[in-house]
Amino acid sequence: MVMSELTRVDHIELTPIEEETILSITPAAVTMIRTLLEQRSIPNHALRVFVSGGGCSGLQYGMAFEAEPRDFDALVEQDGVRLVIDPTSLLYLKGASIDYVDSLMGGGFRIENPNAVSACGCGSSFRTKDSADAAASDAGCSTCSH
Repeated sequence: MVMSELTRVDHIELTPIEEETILSITPAAVTMIRTLLEQRSIPNHALRVFVSGGGCSGLQYGMAFEAEPRDFDALVEQDGVRLVIDPTSLLYLKGASIDYVDSLMGGGFRIENPNAVSACGCGSSFRTKDSADAAASDAGCSTCSH
């Protein structure tokens, strides 16, 4: 019987992998999401943030409340507010920031997306550099259906 010799390792220095920001949310947006959850009596729901085809620029943002995340969703939790993002939408939203703006001209959620190379004037739809028609000019909000 042959015994293999084990080598002793005293100390291994591991460098932590820096966690990439999936999606950030401003305090104003957190406050508004909490208010909406309370108004609808669904305090334990999460806000789904997603991207779908449509809008004047080719892709558009969407949001909806959901009781539970789905399989493979990314989960972001900040100050007690949970956001869920499906894997496809995450490709378009990684690194984005959600804010809530209230002004005399109207309020609403605004997404600052570093992946967008152009957006319509109202900010609801956008294009990425990988969009087939990214070089085309923006249609502007005069043609928006939202």
